[in-house]
Amino acid sequence: MSPTLDLVVIGAGSGGLAAAKRAARHGASVALVEGDRVGGTCVIRGCVPKKLLVYGAQARDQLRDAAAYGLRIDGISSDVAALLERVRQEVDRLNVLHLGFLERAGVQLVRGWGRLTGPHAVGVSETRGGELIQELQAKRILIAVGGQPNRLDIPGVELAWVSDDMFLQQTYPEAVVVVGAGFIACEFACILQGLGVAVTQVVRGPRLLRGFDAELADAVLDGMREAGITVRFEQQVTAIQGVPGELTAVLDGGELVQCGGVLMATGRHPWLNDLGLEAAGVRVDQGRIVVDDDQVTSVPEIYAVGDVTDRVNLTPVAIDEGRALADRLFAGLERRVDHELVAMAVFSTPELASIGLSEDEAIKRHGKEAITVHRAKFRSMDRALPATGPRCLLKLVLERESERVLGCHMVGAHAAEIIQMAAVAVTMGATKAEFDRTMALHPTVAEEFVTMT
Repeated sequence: MSPTLDLVVIGAGSGGLAAAKRAARHGASVALVEGDRVGGTCVIRGCVPKKLLVYGAQARDQLRDAAAYGLRIDGISSDVAALLERVRQEVDRLNVLHLGFLERAGVQLVRGWGRLTGPHAVGVSETRGGELIQELQAKRILIAVGGQPNRLDIPGVELAWVSDDMFLQQTYPEAVVVVGAGFIACEFACILQGLGVAVTQVVRGPRLLRGFDAELADAVLDGMREAGITVRFEQQVTAIQGVPGELTAVLDGGELVQCGGVLMATGRHPWLNDLGLEAAGVRVDQGRIVVDDDQVTSVPEIYAVGDVTDRVNLTPVAIDEGRALADRLFAGLERRVDHELVAMAVFSTPELASIGLSEDEAIKRHGKEAITVHRAKFRSMDRALPATGPRCLLKLVLERESERVLGCHMVGAHAAEIIQMAAVAVTMGATKAEFDRTMALHPTVAEEFVTMT
């Protein structure tokens, strides 16, 4: 490595990897500092292994429906331990791939935990906050260390899992209490139920999936309850008692819920520990690193991307932020990430996906009289013969005068795949008339978006 590098990146998650590789391909000298496996939350303990578990849980439902299609399947048994081991093997494979991607891009991987020791220096230690074993000099520094799960401050919380722990288990117990109302809580509740676990979900507030369209959240709730998940609203877990594998979740009303595990899925927060932010003068506000629209922190030539900035905490956003930053710094390409229109998905059962404004957000921004809502609710063809399962819900939120699509939302099988393509049209500013002029593919669920009245 040269004595002074063009860029040092702290954190080998989605945003850090994207920025490091793009900068190196633009000709910059780049080092990436990481004390854990390469890949970050998404690859190692988030999106990827979670989606594999979703597929594993759905396989049981598919086998259950086989009889409706004239198939007789006998002697099926479930081996959750084997599934978890296969998932870990796939994560290991992806980790090796990412190492190869870095090498081919010309990025120097520095093993250890990085922290700022000045506005142009990154110290590296073998343990977080430990004694420095190396110091890297850099013209520019990028912080991309992501976030970590929240834990409630209650007695016995050390007995609970967080989402990171779910991929490390050898198997799952017969009953689990899931605490939380967000997408991580709902996804794991559905995964566990699909793998044969009895699930009780405890929600502090009056609804699931705050931030998503309320009507769609209710449709997800209906499907979860139909599948057998017990959801308790406006209740809290105040203590966890027992020993691992034999736990009692104590609710604030005094009810005791017996279970083999408790999952704390109450959100995430930026990882700011042991980063040397104060030493370098990087401003932190409300537990996040403050950046401008160009990802610049309060210290010129120190930048931050991804969940550590706590703006839109999604893998594709972190990747785009990292790439846009590298393009601007090392290729002279002026591009900023649009945080306004971001497609999102919840891989629950049923699946939810969304782009743009919810109905409530549209009313708040434009006024109730200024919007129009079109919706279609029906049982999809893949549920016709089994005659079970939740109904699909598709929804368009329009600006009344222009008929521009402000929001496009769906609950149902393959919702994320469908909304991904609809997001192209919404991002381009499509109107209802342009949706209507699009010829339908029949018979499909997605055709409802271009035929609904």
